[in-house]
Amino acid sequence: MLHEGSYAPVVYFPPEDVAMALLERSDKTTTCPHKGVASYYDYVGPAQRIADIAWSYEAPDKDDAQPVAGHLAFDGGKATVEEL
Repeated sequence: MLHEGSYAPVVYFPPEDVAMALLERSDKTTTCPHKGVASYYDYVGPAQRIADIAWSYEAPDKDDAQPVAGHLAFDGGKATVEEL
């Protein structure tokens, strides 16, 4: 879980805990001044596609963001995260 200032905490999952077969990298990227460039992923399921549902900082710029390197976070407005 990553806490940044006044923002709500964000849970980052290691890729081995995510059904990566249902995600496809999108063309979208954004840049955070603290973590660097984020790559985005679309959910691609049998009935629908949800654009940019998750993101990942593959190589964070700052040392304090290294624990989330390569992990995935999900847009809370597009996905519900549940523990199995």
